[in-house]
Amino acid sequence: MQKKKTALIAGASGLVGTELLHYLLEGQEYDQVIAIVRSPLNLKHTKLEEKIISFDDLDTYKDRFAVDDVYCCLGTTIKKAKTKESMYKIDVEYPVQMAKLASENGANQFLIVSSMNANPHSSIWYAKMKGELEEKISKVPFESISIMRPSLLLGERDEFRFGEKAGELVFTIFPFLFIGPLKKYKAIQGRTVALAMYKIAQMNKKGISIYPSEQIEQIAASR
Repeated sequence: MQKKKTALIAGASGLVGTELLHYLLEGQEYDQVIAIVRSPLNLKHTKLEEKIISFDDLDTYKDRFAVDDVYCCLGTTIKKAKTKESMYKIDVEYPVQMAKLASENGANQFLIVSSMNANPHSSIWYAKMKGELEEKISKVPFESISIMRPSLLLGERDEFRFGEKAGELVFTIFPFLFIGPLKKYKAIQGRTVALAMYKIAQMNKKGISIYPSEQIEQIAASR
């Protein structure tokens, strides 16, 4: 019989994280799921261990990172973070510190949501930030690192994001525009990214793998 595993998830209250937590709890692969959060999830499940923490003091909770698989769905907006420095801390520094703690505690794999245009050499600040995130995560020793690069994420959020709502409207009205070379720009549901992450973790693939939006769709739809 296959040994049950322990998963840790950060960002469980976000668009992708909320859906992913559901898959982790309902699946058969994990007998424990640790969710590190800043505020209560208001969710009860026999497998779930909720740990309310300060992400500025991650080292204090290093023992919680003695798990098999880590799923990182952390991310914010400049509107919420207020400054680029604060956004960089949430989107880059926290995930990298988590990865290091998990690696030191023997975790096998690290899965993270990045961005479609991630590039550490980009002149666009957001794309550069996500590129630096990928670069730093890739240097942490894991058996497996899986990087999701979704396009525009769709789904129900707690906050209103004008750009995403406008994009969703365009994709709904003009779906024929996003075929052929433009297919990679087609918006993707948060639950699709979550399902793909869950499935990828069970593949036990070695090394560093980057999954663009089209491939994420394909994996989520596969049996």
